[in-house]
Amino acid sequence: MSQPTLPPSAQRRALLAFYDANARDLPWRRDRRPWPVWVSEIMCQQTRVQTVVPYFDRFLARFPTPASLAEATEDEVLGLWSGLGYYRRARLLHRGAKEVVARYGGEVPAGREERLGLPGVGRYTAGAIGSIAFDAPEAVVDGNVSRVLARLHRIETPLGRADTEKRLWAEAERLVFGPRPGDLNQALMELGATVCTPRNPSCGACPLASACAGRAAGVAESLPVPKVKKAPVPTHLVAVVATARGKVFLRRAQEGGLFRGLWGPPTLETRPAEPAQLGLLDAAPKPSAKDTHRPAPDADAARAALASVGLSARVEATPRGQVEHVLSHRRLFVTVFRAVAARLQRPDDAQRAFDDAALGDVGISRLTRKILAAGGFR
Repeated sequence: MSQPTLPPSAQRRALLAFYDANARDLPWRRDRRPWPVWVSEIMCQQTRVQTVVPYFDRFLARFPTPASLAEATEDEVLGLWSGLGYYRRARLLHRGAKEVVARYGGEVPAGREERLGLPGVGRYTAGAIGSIAFDAPEAVVDGNVSRVLARLHRIETPLGRADTEKRLWAEAERLVFGPRPGDLNQALMELGATVCTPRNPSCGACPLASACAGRAAGVAESLPVPKVKKAPVPTHLVAVVATARGKVFLRRAQEGGLFRGLWGPPTLETRPAEPAQLGLLDAAPKPSAKDTHRPAPDADAARAALASVGLSARVEATPRGQVEHVLSHRRLFVTVFRAVAARLQRPDDAQRAFDDAALGDVGISRLTRKILAAGGFR
């Protein structure tokens, strides 16, 4: 079968017509100012659009400008981000807002190089802001765009490889030059999200079907070739929901951990090959050889978790249950104990007792919510 052809100018017209007729009504598409665009693009990274919508609305209501975010505390920022995941995004957005205030008078810079110099703003985010907010011919390549372009041009090398990424960006840049670059980029993203889906793509509804080399060769659904990922490493922990007078003791994770800045219960790794450095708390000491194959955590392990953060409490003899939580590189198995009459043995600014209402004012992860529920607090 001959290679289908459709010049970039015709592809652009088809994509823009598709977008005009089919674009979903999303809140960030109603406001093309740089700040809402920036917030939406950060939130949508690795997160489903429908999950993002309520977070976006709440975040913009509380932080309508970079200056308002720059003035906020980290607890306020992470509190509004709680449950959205990938909390490093929120911390980088916070840092970026502070830099916009300090260097650009509170206005997101129009210059591409200036945008690329902001914390958390890479090639994709800079391109999205530039094209949508400033009408600049700057390309974007995310997961949806990669899938459309890999199928359209039958790119059969794996994602993440240098030659693959170079080709994808070159094809995206070839398309973006012309009228309405922001809408063109959003059309590619919309096409990947709603028509050119990972499984069972609706090729009959695709405006580029006649030009799709992958479809012509019968290999569209097998593209793009995925990046090879390592299986998440099983990690076993014990966590303690320690309460006193209707409040639960949580600790803010310190620098260097996955959950840095978030509040979580006393947690200790129990059967690792090496310290997890999870950031739920400071890393546990490496176990001795005799601990490597120890049985499921008991109350002594729970008391050790409490002691590691300077808490004492009456620990129930049997656990309340086990929580499983999958991260990109770890599969966590957390045995949850309940403890009562908790007391802090030494002053510690990183540790506080919260009632249920106060938990909404600080950043806590989905994992912490699961642990608190398993421990009978929420």
